[in-house]
Amino acid sequence: MKITLASGSPRRAKILEGLGVDFEVVRTDAPEVSYPGDPERTVRENALAKGAACTGRRGVLSADTIVWLDGRIYGKPRDLDEAREFLRGLSGRTHSVFTGVAFDGEAKVSRSDVTFRSLDEAAIEEYVARVRPTDRAGAYDIDECGDMVVESYTGSYENIMGLPVEPLRDWGIVR
Repeated sequence: MKITLASGSPRRAKILEGLGVDFEVVRTDAPEVSYPGDPERTVRENALAKGAACTGRRGVLSADTIVWLDGRIYGKPRDLDEAREFLRGLSGRTHSVFTGVAFDGEAKVSRSDVTFRSLDEAAIEEYVARVRPTDRAGAYDIDECGDMVVESYTGSYENIMGLPVEPLRDWGIVR
């Protein structure tokens, strides 16, 4: 079955390709909501909205990922200065990554926890120079130079990348 991935995320496409899923990418411009006190609601509603934006299609997979710490949602930074601010705020701390995944109107939420290394200004500058942080929730990508910023994690690695595999198995998209 060919599915529609309602996301332009190269990380999500990489996960699906690695799993052998037949899919096409459709980018959506669904408005996003943010409930800092309720990260699960935030990602669930955003994933559902992205999927609903693909009107007239069946087999639509969509997702939304945020980094959450102390009641603050870290989405994609607006610019490099905000990316540096995010990395400073996460430095030496453990935060949660929430991903809402929706398939044909049904949504599931996954959570993983990530502990960051303590980062000095030089480490932050080196990371920002090597990775495009403005296209990543929390300004980092565990799969691209993640060892520079991540000390450890619990939960699904794919969830931290932006598309947990478990819901895909539940829906029969992968085995």
